[in-house]
Amino acid sequence: MENKLWKVLGTTFGVAVTLGGTVGTGILRKPGPIAASLQDPGLILSLWVLVAIYALLGVSCLLELSLSIPKAGSWYGYAERAFGRYIGFLVGLTSWLGTVTALGFGSYTFSEYLIIVFPSLSPYLVYCAIGILAILWFFHQLGVVMAGKSQEWLSGIKAVALLIFIGICFLYGGGGVFQEQAKAPTGLPLATGIMTALLSIFYAFDGWHTASYFTEENKDPVKSMPKSMFIGVIIVAFIYLLINVGILYSLPLETLSTSKLAAADAMKALFGADMGRWITVFLMLSILGILNTQVMFAPRVIYSMSRDGLFFKAAEKVNAAGSPTTATHLTIFSACLFLLAGKEINERLSDIATFFFVASYLAGFASLLRLRVTEPNLKRPYLVWGYPFLPWILLIISTLFLVGTLVTNLGSVVYVVGFILASFLIFKTSGLENQKKNKA
Repeated sequence: MENKLWKVLGTTFGVAVTLGGTVGTGILRKPGPIAASLQDPGLILSLWVLVAIYALLGVSCLLELSLSIPKAGSWYGYAERAFGRYIGFLVGLTSWLGTVTALGFGSYTFSEYLIIVFPSLSPYLVYCAIGILAILWFFHQLGVVMAGKSQEWLSGIKAVALLIFIGICFLYGGGGVFQEQAKAPTGLPLATGIMTALLSIFYAFDGWHTASYFTEENKDPVKSMPKSMFIGVIIVAFIYLLINVGILYSLPLETLSTSKLAAADAMKALFGADMGRWITVFLMLSILGILNTQVMFAPRVIYSMSRDGLFFKAAEKVNAAGSPTTATHLTIFSACLFLLAGKEINERLSDIATFFFVASYLAGFASLLRLRVTEPNLKRPYLVWGYPFLPWILLIISTLFLVGTLVTNLGSVVYVVGFILASFLIFKTSGLENQKKNKA
């Protein structure tokens, strides 16, 4: 087993990592801005349902890819197989950097919640965020088995904590936005609001694919992954809908539309600032769970790239406990650098990362379609529903959202283009296209 990933993960882990990799900062932050732009609770909930359906259909596509190419790194491995080394390099690098950005942003959000509970830590917010990452880094050096079990426990605790939060909202809420019978805007403001809300919801659902990063480490992926991925996405969808209903039921539109941390504000509104601070501890578990997941799956991307000669060779090192140790060092170190760079840079990077997250989905659906043509005899233990219509539909939807991401963040276009050009120059000048793959 030396210097190879261990095949020790199963169905329970797959469900846990889907829950842990999806439910995080998005659902805690986005209800406020979404309510501000749409106002109508029926419309808001409908959009969450639509994106949940997209994720569920996406799982069917992803299962064909992950079970026919059982390789660590998810989108990277499929794009590299279908479109060659540069596209693989671009998808892998953006996938990793996007997750590193999310890791920094998530640890910062965790620290914001920590300060609600312990206000005296306010001057040390960034250092608290770095401290959380350092603790997770140390823990993940203990190995894949320990990390896998911790993810199962954290996801279970997270689910219980969020269900308690939902129950509190239903028991003590006074009707909130539902009672006001607010109406959605019309015309261009409605169209703009829907697009903005959908992008926010997409960001909140990002993570529905997380189990695919660990296909190579699954004991019996053909048997367990379909169950774990579908069950995981369905659980996430129900939790998201219930959280939205709970928040909408607890806060008036005027308060919700200006809220940056809607879940915490709901607790404050129901119980006062003091009680709200302590209930916030439960909400922090949601963020901790997703941070733990990201620290686990992000290194798998550059580990797989390194093995294929598309990243630093040292990143393919696996320690005696089955963890890609050097790749984990690089991931945590990079997240800390982003944190030290400041909140404004992190927010800009987060906007760019949202573009590349959606681009990864597009690359995945396109890879499925291309591989059906270029490798018709590839062993496919699972076949996507409704081929070729479903992959094409999801490809078109992903393209539209990719365009929407750029339109709503025009300031990020120059950075996206610059990053793509820089990646191409690095690829060409560093000789990566001529590197040989190591055997998986």
